[in-house]
Amino acid sequence: MKAVKQVLGNNLQQYTMVVVLVLLAIVFDFASGGRMLTPTNFQDLLAGNAYVLVLAIGMVMVIVVGHIDLSVGSVAGFVGMAVALSIKSFGLPWWLGLLLGLAVGLVIGMWHGWWVSKVGIPGFIVTLAGMMIFRGLIVFTSGSISQPVPGEFTVLGAGYLPEWGPDTGLNNSTVVLGLLAMAWFVYSEINKRRHAVARGVDSPVWAMATRIVLIVAVLGYLTFLFGSGRPGTSFPIPGLVLVVLVVLYHTLTQRTTLGRHIYAVGGNKAAAALSGVNTARTYFFVMANMSFLAAVAGILAVGKSTAAGPADGNMWELDAIAAVFIGGAAVSGGIGTVIGSMVGGLMMAVLNSGLMLLGVQSDRTQIIKGLVLLAAVAFDVLNKQQGRPSIIGQMQRALSRQSGEASQKKTD
Repeated sequence: MKAVKQVLGNNLQQYTMVVVLVLLAIVFDFASGGRMLTPTNFQDLLAGNAYVLVLAIGMVMVIVVGHIDLSVGSVAGFVGMAVALSIKSFGLPWWLGLLLGLAVGLVIGMWHGWWVSKVGIPGFIVTLAGMMIFRGLIVFTSGSISQPVPGEFTVLGAGYLPEWGPDTGLNNSTVVLGLLAMAWFVYSEINKRRHAVARGVDSPVWAMATRIVLIVAVLGYLTFLFGSGRPGTSFPIPGLVLVVLVVLYHTLTQRTTLGRHIYAVGGNKAAAALSGVNTARTYFFVMANMSFLAAVAGILAVGKSTAAGPADGNMWELDAIAAVFIGGAAVSGGIGTVIGSMVGGLMMAVLNSGLMLLGVQSDRTQIIKGLVLLAAVAFDVLNKQQGRPSIIGQMQRALSRQSGEASQKKTD
């Protein structure tokens, strides 16, 4: 068990989720007769769930500081409708409509942030009101009629990385992206070990090498999967937008002072305030940022569907919240990562795709997803109760007892 912990870099929860995600995809592939792990299915899976994953990036920060945002689906739908109407009714160029949509999302987020940070109303109540307001505004402004968007949005929401260079049998843009991801992971692991050794932490080279080989193998397979699709397809543009946002927000939350403030406020607001953290400013940022990312998600969604509809964004907030909690965020706040939320969101996406390939009806799919969410949160709560050993700790104790019993038998 110690060797397993060393290979996983003492980050059992996150890497265990990755293992579960991979196994889930493999099981569905066998059960569906090889239809799960195909280029077309994975391209559709990523492009079709990019908006939820973008929402999860912002939602994890909101949940970490101890709030929750119920308005993100309605805000995303309203921004998509505002963009479509501004282009159609006012004749704005597509890029100006896009910038307008992002600005609208930011203003809405600042509005929510003001109520939370200055007035002191809980985010749950503020965004519940926002959900009602912007859901009504979608119907009011659209007249319950879908509004088309220009072709440039279709590229943004459903396009693929271009092909270039010699014929390698794979999309070269996807290959370059995959190689960059592998190089970044290798560099980050080497850098992480160097810092661990400098602090006097035991970090054997063989464990790091094993971890690198396993993750690089997964990244290499995904590169092949996305790059070997039918002609004209490759890694989806919405996926590229998602990758850029993940890198930016992972860096922000893990490497910056603002990121440390977010976790400090979520862990203990009073202690954070006493240590000099501006809690009101932190709340304002996470709420404003959440609606900004909701605007990004809304733009990606209308690009995918080629039109803004009155039902856009309905229940999206629940999918984003589920992704965050399945990704390891604590119900009480203070714990959660962008990467973990991405894994949680992908787990829900794979579950949706796999059940659809197996012909499971939508009502049963919702039941299964609900049970998965409940199990994930129950696992988190039960294993973070004070004085309760973790699952790994219980396994270690069991192994110790077995070892002791075996030694006793030999002695007898």
